[in-house]
Amino acid sequence: MVLDGRLMANNNNLIPGFNDEKDDSLKISLEKIDDIPNCLSILLNGYIDTYNSSFFQNRIAKVVESGYINLIFNCSSLNYVSSTGIGSFTAFLKMVKPKGGDIVLLEIQPKVYEVFQLLGFSQFFNVKDSYADAVNFFKQGAPVKASVFPKIFTCPVCSRRLKATRPGRFRCSECKSILAINSQGQVFLG
Repeated sequence: MVLDGRLMANNNNLIPGFNDEKDDSLKISLEKIDDIPNCLSILLNGYIDTYNSSFFQNRIAKVVESGYINLIFNCSSLNYVSSTGIGSFTAFLKMVKPKGGDIVLLEIQPKVYEVFQLLGFSQFFNVKDSYADAVNFFKQGAPVKASVFPKIFTCPVCSRRLKATRPGRFRCSECKSILAINSQGQVFLG
């Protein structure tokens, strides 16, 4: 309990009034990253679904409004994310990108990452396995995208026009086929 109290005080010290709203299904702890300008590590403990996503969005909007635009979401204790929760992460990306910031998802659980993949959002997020990798991502700056991206192409199965912002695997929004695109912009099934 002492640890919880200390973390709660730390949240309010970093973002005044952060703990004014609470939800037992999702605990959020903030930690400033001194090595990187405007950077916070955000530990998520619990789950994000339709019922608590507005709480989650309000808390992180408060973080961004306070000037923190480089966000490391530590997902090691995040047990579940619904499609609504993934929509929240996408909204945060739209908040920070125009301000020159970015988001890293750290230590994401395989079952949570699978939801990102199934919905086709894994390609939009920087996923790192260690705290050091997440910090280095911001220290080195976001990797420069290859000149072929963003790439507009048609799904080889249903001919739906799609857009890829980087190489990787994702699902077609129309036929749900799993597609892969390599760094040269070539599209494959699977």
